[in-house]
Amino acid sequence: MTDKAPPPPRQRKERKDNADRRRRQLIEATLRSVVENGLSRTTLATVANAAGLSQGVAVFYFKSKDMLLAAALEYQYSIYADTWRNAVAEAGTDPAERLAALIRADFSPVVCNREALAVWFSFWGEASFRPRYADSARDFDVQRGAALYELCRELLPNASETEARDAAFGIDSLTDGFWQKLYLTPESFSIEEGLRLTMAHLRMVFPDHKATFAD
Repeated sequence: MTDKAPPPPRQRKERKDNADRRRRQLIEATLRSVVENGLSRTTLATVANAAGLSQGVAVFYFKSKDMLLAAALEYQYSIYADTWRNAVAEAGTDPAERLAALIRADFSPVVCNREALAVWFSFWGEASFRPRYADSARDFDVQRGAALYELCRELLPNASETEARDAAFGIDSLTDGFWQKLYLTPESFSIEEGLRLTMAHLRMVFPDHKATFAD
C-alpha cells in the first residue's frame, strides 16, 4: 500500500486559515463570556454557545477551560501591547512625545472600555491563584515597564537609575489605579478625567516638557 500524498500547499494554507479563524472565534467568545458570566462561571459550554459552535469544537482546539482562558488572556494582552507599541512608534523619536503617546494608548477606547476592564479585573483577581495567568501578565508587564523606564531615563538624564525606576513605577501605578477607578466607579470617573490627571502628573515630574503633556 502506498502512503497517501500530502495535501497541496494551497489546501494546507486553507486548513491553517480555517483553524486560526476558529481559534480566534473561540477566544473572542471567551472574552464575551467572561464579561457576561464572570471567570468562574465561564465554561467550555458558555464559550461554545457564545461562538455558535459545538462544545466539541472548543475541546478540539483548546482541550480544557484553563487552556482556553490562558489563550484569551494572552490575546487581550496582545491587543493592549500592539496598541501602545504602535502609538509609541508613530510618535517619532522625541521621548516626551513617545511617553505621551504611551499614556494616551492606556486610555484608548480600544483597550480601556467597560468590557475590556471587566476582562482585565476578572483575570487579575485570579492571577495569584493560577500561575499560568500570572506568567502571561508578567511577561507583558515587564515589556511595558522596560519601555516606560527607558523613556523616564531619557527624560531625566541627570537622575539616578533608582530615581528613573521610581518615576516609571509611579506613572505605572497611577494609570493602574485609574483603570481600577474606571472599573469600580464609572458613574463618577471618566476616561477623559483619568487621562487629564495622568498628564497633570507628567507635567509635575517632567516640568521641562509641560507643553507636550498638555491635556
